[in-house]
Amino acid sequence: MHLHILGICGTFMGGLALIARAAGHRVTGCDASVYPPMSTQLTEQGIELIEGFEAEQLSLKPDLFIIGNVVSRGNPLMEAILNAGAPYTSGPQWLGQHVLPGQHVLAVAGTHGKTSTSSMLTWVLKQNGLSPNFLIGGVAHDLKVSALYEASQHYFVIEADEYDTAFFDKRSKFVHYRPRTAILNNLEFDHADIFPDLAAIETQFHHLVRTVPADGAIVMPDQSAALERVIARGCWTMVEKTGQAQGWHARPHIDPRHAPDIFLGDQLIGSLTWGLTGQHNIENALVTLAAAQYVGIKPAAALVALNTFQGVKRRMECRGQVNGVTIYDDFAHHPTAIATTIAGLRQQVGSARILAVLEPRSNTMKLGTMAAQLPQALKQADLVFCFRETSGKNALGWQAADVLAPLGSRASVWHDIPALVAALAQQIQPGDHVLMMSNGSFGGIHDKLLKALADRS
Repeated sequence: MHLHILGICGTFMGGLALIARAAGHRVTGCDASVYPPMSTQLTEQGIELIEGFEAEQLSLKPDLFIIGNVVSRGNPLMEAILNAGAPYTSGPQWLGQHVLPGQHVLAVAGTHGKTSTSSMLTWVLKQNGLSPNFLIGGVAHDLKVSALYEASQHYFVIEADEYDTAFFDKRSKFVHYRPRTAILNNLEFDHADIFPDLAAIETQFHHLVRTVPADGAIVMPDQSAALERVIARGCWTMVEKTGQAQGWHARPHIDPRHAPDIFLGDQLIGSLTWGLTGQHNIENALVTLAAAQYVGIKPAAALVALNTFQGVKRRMECRGQVNGVTIYDDFAHHPTAIATTIAGLRQQVGSARILAVLEPRSNTMKLGTMAAQLPQALKQADLVFCFRETSGKNALGWQAADVLAPLGSRASVWHDIPALVAALAQQIQPGDHVLMMSNGSFGGIHDKLLKALADRS
């Protein structure tokens, strides 16, 4: 079958293209911008890419058009597809109908930590001989790629996003996946561009809960009010809560310098000795261990594998060091994620200075829905630099200087990347830790700052 994918260079749709190719289909695709690394990964697999959404692509006459949620009405190719009555579907629906049936799907949902937890779970299964298929919205250092598919394998780990499926299907993507094991990692208000409030997101999460079979499993942390409300609407599956003394939980070691101990009930399984930081990653580890146990992996073996996990690109990823200054890249794009990321770094570096450099670029952040929470989220940073575009699609709908005023002279707002790099280079001292936070490329600021620091030295 010939599949033509609209929006193929997005992380999800690009991964879908690789899976479709591995399943034996001929795959072509288009996007507004075709650039590495996704374009390289796709062309290496024999996938032909077209830049733009011109209506002439209708002449390719594929058996099916697969539509990414970047596509909306008015898109010239989409309008041509509709006018011609050509067959089309969404990426999540195609995956749910043609790839996931017959697989034991392990879906990882939640406002935060989906990519990290999906990668951890995939790694634990892989290290224990289960060789899972996977589709993840990022690239773990250990896994090398964001998607992998072999028809002979039985398990499929998928990052289960609550964002809407397509312009013609406003349900969350994850309702198409029909998991047997579902991790509900956490739940807060996000995606203000499509959800009016938290209750609307809870409704989508309950749609997911309704699809998990009675002999499956739902794993979630204890003491999450939003998730408790979701389950209270009706649940037909066994629920395991991490963080409770009778289940998977972590305890500080008697020596505060030692890694936390991991328990299953009263049984000490071992210590979590990996290199990741922050309480949020400990919580990600607990739900990973619980889910792995449900597919038959022994607790001790799962923890051994987890301790070798090296993290995910763009999640507290060290991008370089120059003269004692360390530059990190992180995907944090929500006040809670920003706060937990900085807290984890603070725990690691002690009293050393942290310079937080933030680009509020997600749709929720651009709308300003949670802008008032930023000063509190950034309070553990010694200096805060906020980059704000003044025009174009990434312009903010709020005044960053006014919002960050409670931080006083510790915070500054910048509108130009070169000027921001120059200011950082002037402020940075040996031993500083510079944390870049954005869900975009941030104008390549990481490499530009590393070069500026190297030139200064």
